[in-house]
Amino acid sequence: MLCVTYVQEKHVNLVHIESRKSKRRNSDFEIFVDCDSNNEQLKELTHLLRKHANVVEMDPSDTSLLEEETEDIPWFPKKISDLDLCANRVLMYGSELDADHPGFKDNLYRQRRKYFADLAMSYKHGNPIPRVEFTDEEVRTWGVVFRELNKLYPSHACREYLKNLPLLTKYCNYREDNIPQLEDISRFLKEPSFAQFSQEIGLASLGASDESVQKLATCYFFTVEFGLCKQEGRLRAYGAGLLSSISELKHALSDNAHILTFDPAVTCNQECIITAFQDVYFVSESFEEAKTKMREFAKTIRRPFTVRYNPYTQSVDVLKDTSSITTIVEDLRHELDIVGDALNRLTVHHGV
Repeated sequence: MLCVTYVQEKHVNLVHIESRKSKRRNSDFEIFVDCDSNNEQLKELTHLLRKHANVVEMDPSDTSLLEEETEDIPWFPKKISDLDLCANRVLMYGSELDADHPGFKDNLYRQRRKYFADLAMSYKHGNPIPRVEFTDEEVRTWGVVFRELNKLYPSHACREYLKNLPLLTKYCNYREDNIPQLEDISRFLKEPSFAQFSQEIGLASLGASDESVQKLATCYFFTVEFGLCKQEGRLRAYGAGLLSSISELKHALSDNAHILTFDPAVTCNQECIITAFQDVYFVSESFEEAKTKMREFAKTIRRPFTVRYNPYTQSVDVLKDTSSITTIVEDLRHELDIVGDALNRLTVHHGV
């Protein structure tokens, strides 16, 4: 490929290259290149590519920034559309299977799995999530799993899940004879505390080393996917991986499961098992406790900056100097003014 030849000629370190069918014109292809280069190499490379490509785009798009201002801040997605540039760089499984996976020798299963993986990889932010026509066999299988899990939920699922389950049925056609569409669930399902927990782990990973990202991903795996909490003095599951598996949900809350107190510094070194039950599960006194512990653990991630999500711009702000920190302080003052006003009105209303 011409693109690869140019990269080799300029001695640029090629990290990843990927081609996709262009949405601008059916006969064209878009080629995403992730490379490690200095400013001079990047300028030469883009100059050469523009002679042969219709469109050349770069991220970060503003290359006028001085090198000394950005040398300590690696590129990472700062807005949701940036995820289109790195969606293929995941730590867990996609369409490929290990030999010990139950579906490894099932060609039909593997074809179907690849179909869903391709849908995910080709998705672009801003487009509606594709609706899937499920086969009769898939719907029947879903029905069996749906019935068995609903028998377990009253005694095994956390109260937050039990509260939202009827709403999924009402608003997302979540029922025994129908597999809900991801677009419908995405529009509806917004549990604030759980969403914040997931977001904070994601924010902690931005600009972190590969080792730190792996540790955060492992903590995510043993909380958001396979986490346990205590409610009314009993173990309950809040992890999505547990709540979607009949046999592992039973196992995790049985006397046979090995359960430890959730401690991110310990949990981050535990092996994540994909094709069998976990060797150990981690329990928190509450979901809020797990969130607090993860927040403290995130502070130990070594970065010369920190980040925060800006809900007004729906993007990530990098806090790296006094100017950026002053801006967030002003925002916080405004938020505290709103809180103060609310308290004053509450006092007047109740005559306290």
